[in-house]
Amino acid sequence: MLKPDKIKKKIQDLREQIRHADYCYYVLSEPEISDKEYDDLVKELAGLEKKYPELITADSPTQRVSGGILEGFATVRHKVKMLSLDNSYSIDELTERENKIKRMLSGSDEIDYTAELKIDGVSCSLTYEKGIFVQGATRGDGQRGEDITQNLRTIKSIPLKLMGESIPSVIEVRGEVYMDKTDFEKINKARLRKGEPAFANPRNSASGSLKLLDASEVKKRNLKCYIHSLGWAQAKEFANHYKFLQEVKKWGLCVNPHNRYCKNLKEVIDFCNTWVDKKDRLDYEVDGVVVKVNSFRLQQKLGTTLKSPRWAVAYKFPAQQATTRVKDVTFGVGRTGIITPVAILEPVECAGVTISRSTLHNFDEVKRLDIRIGDTILIERAGEVIPKVVKVITSKRKGREKKVKVPNRCPVCAEKITKEKEEEVYWYCINPDCPARLKQSLLHFTCRAAMDIEGMGSSVVDELVNRGMVKSIVDIYKLRQDDFLKLPLFAKKRAVNLVEAIVKSKNRSLSRFLYGLGIRGVGEKGASVLAEKFKDVEKLFSIKNEQLRQIPEIGEVLASSLVKFFSSPHVKKMISEFKKAGVNLTEKKKAMKRSALSGKIFIFTGELEEFSRNQARSIVKELGGEWVSSVSKNIDFVVAGNNPGSKYNKAKSLGLKIIGEKEFRRLIRR
Repeated sequence: MLKPDKIKKKIQDLREQIRHADYCYYVLSEPEISDKEYDDLVKELAGLEKKYPELITADSPTQRVSGGILEGFATVRHKVKMLSLDNSYSIDELTERENKIKRMLSGSDEIDYTAELKIDGVSCSLTYEKGIFVQGATRGDGQRGEDITQNLRTIKSIPLKLMGESIPSVIEVRGEVYMDKTDFEKINKARLRKGEPAFANPRNSASGSLKLLDASEVKKRNLKCYIHSLGWAQAKEFANHYKFLQEVKKWGLCVNPHNRYCKNLKEVIDFCNTWVDKKDRLDYEVDGVVVKVNSFRLQQKLGTTLKSPRWAVAYKFPAQQATTRVKDVTFGVGRTGIITPVAILEPVECAGVTISRSTLHNFDEVKRLDIRIGDTILIERAGEVIPKVVKVITSKRKGREKKVKVPNRCPVCAEKITKEKEEEVYWYCINPDCPARLKQSLLHFTCRAAMDIEGMGSSVVDELVNRGMVKSIVDIYKLRQDDFLKLPLFAKKRAVNLVEAIVKSKNRSLSRFLYGLGIRGVGEKGASVLAEKFKDVEKLFSIKNEQLRQIPEIGEVLASSLVKFFSSPHVKKMISEFKKAGVNLTEKKKAMKRSALSGKIFIFTGELEEFSRNQARSIVKELGGEWVSSVSKNIDFVVAGNNPGSKYNKAKSLGLKIIGEKEFRRLIRR
């Protein structure tokens, strides 16, 4: 048994190892250990801290998520005002701005610059005292923001403790919190699978995440942060802005690797022109370049206006925008009953595609935009992101435009609609037998990631529901060959194949069945965790909130959702019918197979056609391999699907073995 001083040293050593690993991964983008080694360090540290809670400190890597849900955010007054930036939309405007600066400085100083990519995220301030992260806040109105320390602590690229030398006793830095494109697409796909509306864009997704009162939910969003400015520092001076960025990087703060020191405006312009074409290759949204006078002495001399610094400007890239007219607004009904307003547009070309509709997300957004049928609107599309309505061009209104009202009843089944909570932005159809909800539920239940019933596409589901042949998802197990032969374009072979696919699906795992049920908040990973923990669906009927909260992957919101779902008499009756139909409702213990994958480490990037990401990972695990989510030199196989992300480029630079889905299929079938 270790002595107290040795235990304390062991804990300190583990924390330093984890901080160094975070620095290598997030700041240098050069991971030195595998994900498993990192997880083992965190697990060992958490175990020791659990055994010796008196040794836990606020800056420990295990303390990123604090307990409990906030009732609201306190107000923080910024010591130095957080200003917004003036925008510039052309190279000529940048030149005019430099001439103005030179006039203000009487032409006596040489001007150099720092050019930084303008991340499309959410501004924040971070305060460190004696190297420890003590407070984080939003910009707010510039003078006062909201205290979101608890949420910012969950972001792994924000160190809880600075490292290195010459760190001021107190320093406040400013940065941009963002969600990268890969995580944004992943979250939206998960939301759509669960019948929830998609987020409009990565920035809105990041902003909404930071407003959540449950830090455990924020952690799941995988937000990131780049530091870009100095707020203030106690008894510490930096030579210039570029050297400030270099120094804070040594302390463990993440700084964008593409920032550039520019000796003159010509180099700034070259940098701007370069990134107009290169920006879409990045895995995060960039909408311009921030150009700053590099010298802090000159910054102070130039000063600020009420809203903006005179020594900095945001050069905005040419927008991928277009104007069109709103022909109508329709309402879609998702699997969970959420009613989503959708703008039907006069078709218009934007960013290389023809756009004829755009989601308005919810009725709060409709109110914010004040969008009306007949309005002329400005839409925008960046990269692969879904088109969004930027604003209404009110000057083109003719007085005949119609306001968009929340419908009194469901647009599909005509039943009442309601909000679950008054402060919530979504309206729901509460009818569980609503045909629109049922159709979406059937498509989800039969999809490849769930029960995988091949042939049960949207046209078949439409016919089954419209004809009243299926009134609940369990009814698909009551269908026979003759039932399908009554449908259009169904010959005997097609009917036989579909019936065989339905019968085959009865033997799917409990995890896939749970995912197929479409419980709000439960994705593939959550379903797998529940199946592994409880083994039998009937055990879920008596689950308690406290019992679920003991599972690391389940937060309070999801726990409440699960208890509500499985305590419902309707759900219990439905699951009883699944059991009578012979559907497997237990998780069988999987025997570990020896294969060509045994001991091999895999990472997946891009979209696979035959498998979901979680299915492919499960197969690797079953065959004795291991999957990771971050690129390192220890990886044996990089499996690249369609549209691979930044992991692909990093894997190429490390010389890792990259294979396609076809070769992956060959490997798993050996």
